Amino acid sequence: SMASLNVVEVLRVADSLKHLKRTGWVKCGVPEPETVAGHMYRMAVLAWSLKGELPGIDIDRCLKMSLVHDIGEAIVGDITPHCGVSDADKYNSEKAALDVIAAMAPNGAGAEWAQLWEEYEAHTTPEAKVVKQLDKFDMIAQAFDYELKYGIDLGQFFDSTTKCFHSEPFVAWNSDLRRRREESLAAKK
Repeated sequence: SMASLNVVEVLRVADSLKHLKRTGWVKCGVPEPETVAGHMYRMAVLAWSLKGELPGIDIDRCLKMSLVHDIGEAIVGDITPHCGVSDADKYNSEKAALDVIAAMAPNGAGAEWAQLWEEYEAHTTPEAKVVKQLDKFDMIAQAFDYELKYGIDLGQFFDSTTKCFHSEPFVAWNSDLRRRREESLAAKK
């Protein structure tokens, strides 16, 4: 059947994400950088942990969105703001990738993946706003881990995210993480 044929293609997409290292860390010389799939997995776990905590937010939708928000990178790679690609070009190439991936997925799952990706990119729904903050928080939490583990300065990730957090619990998480980072930097002096 079509579904069993397509599952091989879907697994290839997931496989490439399991091995695709996140560009930002690679560029900063992190010795063993996380993969795109690892990042999405950790975000999904974090989203799930918020179940019942955020009134009016569909956490299952956030969890699913976390698992597909970077899925287009399986085809186009992880494009960062430092890669010299315009936002419009990045969006268009990722959207084209999503269309390809969505067409592979059996039982209409792909349509939902594409829809959730679009919703994330537009960041107008409450769920997309939650997932955007999860994405940025996961990134700075990872940056802090790498700073402690490898002794590299990843301050640029903290500098670029100062205005990214605007609702709870992310505001509190963010200030707590930055406080811990300040303490660890002070301890090194």
